[in-house]
Amino acid sequence: METVEMNSVSLKRPRSEDDVANADEIKRQKILEMSKAGNDSGESIETVTEQPKDMKNEIIPNEESEEQEEEELEESDEDGDPESFADMMKHGLTESDVGITKFVSSHKGFSGILKERYSDFVVHEIGKDGRVSHLDDFSVPVDDEVNFEDPSEETFTVLSDEDKQRLEELQLFKNKETSVAIEVIEDTKEKRTIIHQAVKSLFPGLETKTEDRDGKKYIIAYHAAGKKALANPRKHSWPKSRGSYCHFVLYKENKDTMDAINVLSKFLRVKPNIFSYMGTKDKRAITVQEIAVLRITAQRLAHLNKCLMNFKLGNFSYKNHPLKLGELQGNHFTVVLRNITGTDDQIEQAMHSLREIGFINYYGMQRFGTTAVPTYQIGRAILQNNWNEVMDLILKPRPGAEKGYLVKCREEWAKTKDPAAALKKLPVKRCVEGQLLRGLLKYGMKNIISAFGIIPRNNRLMYIHSYQSYVWNNMVSKRIEEYGLRAVPGDLILKGATAVHIEEGDVDNYTIHDVVMPLPGFDVIYPKHKIGEAYKEMLVADNLDINNMRHKIRDYSLSGAYRKIIIRPQNVNWEVVAYDDPKIPLFTTDLDKLEGKPLPVLPADGKFRALKMEFSLPPSTYATMAIREVLKMDTSIKNQTQLNTTWLR
Repeated sequence: METVEMNSVSLKRPRSEDDVANADEIKRQKILEMSKAGNDSGESIETVTEQPKDMKNEIIPNEESEEQEEEELEESDEDGDPESFADMMKHGLTESDVGITKFVSSHKGFSGILKERYSDFVVHEIGKDGRVSHLDDFSVPVDDEVNFEDPSEETFTVLSDEDKQRLEELQLFKNKETSVAIEVIEDTKEKRTIIHQAVKSLFPGLETKTEDRDGKKYIIAYHAAGKKALANPRKHSWPKSRGSYCHFVLYKENKDTMDAINVLSKFLRVKPNIFSYMGTKDKRAITVQEIAVLRITAQRLAHLNKCLMNFKLGNFSYKNHPLKLGELQGNHFTVVLRNITGTDDQIEQAMHSLREIGFINYYGMQRFGTTAVPTYQIGRAILQNNWNEVMDLILKPRPGAEKGYLVKCREEWAKTKDPAAALKKLPVKRCVEGQLLRGLLKYGMKNIISAFGIIPRNNRLMYIHSYQSYVWNNMVSKRIEEYGLRAVPGDLILKGATAVHIEEGDVDNYTIHDVVMPLPGFDVIYPKHKIGEAYKEMLVADNLDINNMRHKIRDYSLSGAYRKIIIRPQNVNWEVVAYDDPKIPLFTTDLDKLEGKPLPVLPADGKFRALKMEFSLPPSTYATMAIREVLKMDTSIKNQTQLNTTWLR
């Protein structure tokens, strides 16, 4: 799976003497920003002392369901003092815990704050044709044939300003009403139809029905998402000349791709599975990517721009095909590292090295989880067929950052080993712990395999892929330590889809950028030098047979693959700028350009300096690891939260 997620913490070294002069001002700014965190404004400021909290700034239909109650619980339980969070993260992972130990560059590291604002990190998808996705057009394509879902001009005038205000407040949950009644003055079927269409077109989160009240006809508008209306997309005619899929560019802020699609599906009253996309994008960022949806008109999608915060949809077109995961060349990143401490010379060395040499293609920290029980440990237990260990690792009490209800659930489990009792302590049932406990209730304690199978397949496979990543990280560190940054006999290169060994006489034909390392699994070969033996030794220590990675449960059989050791980013550019106000943006986004917002005028001698950097990466590579190479520092949440709270004091 493509991954462009980033840790939502700043990357910062402890203060040097050069930093002290600015410390009081910085501290004042940070405390001011902390007091603002959690408001409902789309311009909320993200602080350096990041807590595990992500605000939902767009409106989601107010379903009286377990799902929404759980979402509210998940958010409300995440508040807390940043320094307390840092204390909890003392039990988290560091880079060295997952094999990330080497650098390829020789420059001296320096400090910089990543994602002081989520808008400091922007991702644009690169399609398989090499085109970078941009949001630069809100217009709707015109068809030769008219579809009944495309509203007429009368649709926009049939509702009074007062009706529109009441409907908007209903859609955005700004009042306590559960419905809005609109009297039909001219009671004809045609008039009622136009009002129905107007409400559904202008307020996509609402459904309508007709009612008689005291001898008068009323159109009643109400929220329907999550009820029967969600079961099937509304059937309608679709012009034969129009492609079945509407492709559009999704611009989103501070939301991951699946959450965004869930919100769109609720407002459109359709199932999420009619949407398709090429890759998942980071939550704590501004991201721009292509989405396709089956038989939903561009006009309906465009209306969502009027009622969704932090999302914008545009660049609409109709095509005959959906999108497929992995059908992309990669992603283009625009990143701001604020309050950098490096000299101009250090920055030049770091960025030249990134462009010319690249960075070690490690799997980033988000691959391994943030708690005291790494995901790779659970993956290893699955591969060992040790199901009691799997159950224990997921459910046992653990030190570190945990929500209160999870702590109570784990304590109950440790005390009683009763899934029903533990489940009662857990209001959020959709988490992995809740799903496993439900499985144990259904299948019994003697059938852990079936109980574990209740967890969604992608989540289950995440564990074993995490173990593969853990092995790969450790082995690539050992490979670089043993042989450095050169190709050597016995290394592996790809010829097409096939891996072959570099022979003694051919070694001069290849560089380190050609070398790949295997992810352990069946049908792969290993290097013919010390690292090949190191793979075997590592798996033997984990009671696994490197020559037999097939599992009796087919899903958990590890298929192997190959991954480049070093990635050299493309389109690398950078600039150092000065600024005074930590809250101002340092570049314009696609939306800023569409809205005509100018870039703030920056002072030539501002109090702070920022490094603006751009680069393109292929799929399945981690931008965090590129930034790690530039700053020369540990990107783990454990390390960063400790540094940040020290810096705040």
